[in-house]
Amino acid sequence: MTSSKAPTLDARIERWPIEGGFTISRGAKTEAVVVVAELRRGDRAGRGECVPYPRYGETPEATLASILGMKDAIGRGLERQALQSVMPPSAARNALDCALLDLEAKQNDKRIWDRLGRDAPRACVTAYTISLGSPETMAVATAKAAHRRLLKIKLGGDGDEERIAAVRKAAPDSELIVDANEAWNEANLEQNLAACAHAGVTLAEQPLPAGHDAALGRIKRPISVCADESVHDRGSLPGLRERYDAVNIKLDKTGGLTEALAMADAAAAQGFDIMVGCMVATSLSMAPAMLLAQQARFVDLDGPLLLKRDRDGGLRYDGSLVYPPDAALWG
Repeated sequence: MTSSKAPTLDARIERWPIEGGFTISRGAKTEAVVVVAELRRGDRAGRGECVPYPRYGETPEATLASILGMKDAIGRGLERQALQSVMPPSAARNALDCALLDLEAKQNDKRIWDRLGRDAPRACVTAYTISLGSPETMAVATAKAAHRRLLKIKLGGDGDEERIAAVRKAAPDSELIVDANEAWNEANLEQNLAACAHAGVTLAEQPLPAGHDAALGRIKRPISVCADESVHDRGSLPGLRERYDAVNIKLDKTGGLTEALAMADAAAAQGFDIMVGCMVATSLSMAPAMLLAQQARFVDLDGPLLLKRDRDGGLRYDGSLVYPPDAALWG
């Protein structure tokens, strides 16, 4: 039986066109497909947005079904902390976790960081992503974004040395981080890392496939290396310190902000630098991650900048800076 004091749950799939397409080593896409969970109690509503990721076997339809499958539990008063053990880390749990947090904030007329005992988020520098392409194509795209303070360069394996050199020439003053999305191998690892170091790249993200990254612990890494596909939540941190210098925390991997904040605390205690990442999505996906950004050495929350349009009331971007969300958007 549904409690009159418990929220009602609804969810939907939304599609947001990407400006010019988005390409990484695993493929290209022209739209961001997100799933939004919405909780209502009285005249207050809380929302959370997630991006199902095929890399982990997720689809929008299955994610939507997983969220809606929690209707009865939500109706019986399932709370956020209990959600962590009821659902596995996933995009679906992220949407519900963030919706519960948003509803909690709105019902109490307090910002969520005050409810969680966290410092209020401040504006921070976010990376801007350059899609994978030929060195010449990437140089053109990079030149248009060379005024930005931090650029994230998507790489893809063969030809990456030329891509790295081309983007550095096109953006001589920007800090560069690169993301191979598991596309390198043991044969080209050291050569590609050396090319990054020569170009003054600060960080290389997930160069080797998850589960096949032991070589990172056997070499002298000339720049910092960040785990992405190799790390998900706190349970995946043990054993990574020998291979990685940083971890990329994404809400869709951790299953929400609740676990992400705990993971960031644990990662920092173990000596990792923290990167906060995102999928291509609207500001509703980025907003909760702004709390994580306060602990991060690298912030990559540019998803809305890659869309043809963001949702109404989205985050404010001013040059390289991204600002915390208004209460109407989230939290």
